[in-house]
Amino acid sequence: MTTTPNAQAPNDQDPHANDAAPYGGGDPYADYRTFGDADAFTDLVDLADRRLGAGVIAANDEFFAMRENLLVRERAVFDPEHFGHKGKVMDGWETRRRRGTADSPFPAPEDHDWAIVRLGAAGVVRGVIVDTAHFRGNYPQRVSLQAASVPGAPGPDELLADDVKWEEIVPPSQVRGHAANAFAVTSERRYTHVRVCQHPDGGIARLRVHGEVVPDPEWLGLLGTFDLVSVLNGGVYEDASDKFYSSPTQIILPGTSRKMDDGWENRRRRVHGTNDWVRFRLAAQGAIRAVEIDTAYLKGNSAGWIALSGRNGETGEWFEIIPRTRLQPDTLHRFPLAAQAVATHVRLDAFPDGGVARMRVHGVLTEAGRSALEERFRRG
Repeated sequence: MTTTPNAQAPNDQDPHANDAAPYGGGDPYADYRTFGDADAFTDLVDLADRRLGAGVIAANDEFFAMRENLLVRERAVFDPEHFGHKGKVMDGWETRRRRGTADSPFPAPEDHDWAIVRLGAAGVVRGVIVDTAHFRGNYPQRVSLQAASVPGAPGPDELLADDVKWEEIVPPSQVRGHAANAFAVTSERRYTHVRVCQHPDGGIARLRVHGEVVPDPEWLGLLGTFDLVSVLNGGVYEDASDKFYSSPTQIILPGTSRKMDDGWENRRRRVHGTNDWVRFRLAAQGAIRAVEIDTAYLKGNSAGWIALSGRNGETGEWFEIIPRTRLQPDTLHRFPLAAQAVATHVRLDAFPDGGVARMRVHGVLTEAGRSALEERFRRG
């Protein structure tokens, strides 16, 4: 795979300069490319993850390939021999070729196709990946993204109504074929839906919308005790000693782990006297009552021991929540706390290394935490 994070903008004078070479056999990802600084935001949770409840709820056209493919978690696959009644079967969202008139056969400049994605968790978008894997000569010339904040569970008709305010978060921008095209987003607004547009038509394999969840404090208040570190409730992965095999963000995803790589696993540590760790910011300041550590599917590679520490504020001192404790492989461990621990951050230490599938930090918001969360929610 070719990675060019600081490459120049796509060629605006010759759109075909952005095409990938025709597939020549062998590994279809051998000449796959990445453009833009994806590392700046891809450690953040994908707000359009199906595991969070995201979905593609409408599209104006999906003649060649279904819109739902945009959110498939696995990378797109390519079978050069797979054809159907409508043509080549592609693993992505692909629209038909737009036409103009007999005198002007090309589409008009404003012509475009669109698909609306309901984010699994509302939040601030920090960056998007428009992945055109295997769309080598049939990708869109440009893409753009708009976002909106609509409460409740609106359907397509409500989202397309004239009174819905869609804000542009990625202006019409050229993309490359057979590539991951990364775009940073600077808006601080809280969004519930995004609309991806292809100008004028073409195919996109996958869409990723990375950002930070901003939960509804009224809903969390109704729940009472909840998981303070879950991404669905606004928990954020901040840093880790190692993320060799998988992203630490997966520790705080909802649901249970489905397989070994659906958690956090680091490489084998060989330096004596050291250990691996991962740090998270809670949804807001909370009083922690109980903790769960799950090593599901991690049998010969789970962490040997763990310890959990807390910190109150960005510069507070770390204090012990759970002392160093032996873990069992492929097991859910529950730790009731003798006294509530008030914190804004937690750090999970693994000794000396190994994997953790999920962590739950159950508690309630403090008054200060609730006020801070309400203020952030109102800003969105």
